Amino acid sequence: MKRIFLFMISIYRKFISPLKRPCCIYTPCCSEYAYQAITKYGALKGSFLGAKRILRCHPFHEGGYDPVP
Repeated sequence: MKRIFLFMISIYRKFISPLKRPCCIYTPCCSEYAYQAITKYGALKGSFLGAKRILRCHPFHEGGYDPVP
């Protein structure tokens, strides 16, 4: 399961992300954060952390440096 999620994030980062303008307010970007979280914590907890981060990524949040815990 972990490998499938990491593969899907890699596909997104390689093919879909370059077509969009940079809009993430966080460092590292949300896809990199999700990749690191899944690598560190596994598929379940890592995808939960990634989803929480994506839900916080909107123009009304202050953003900034937010590493994987």
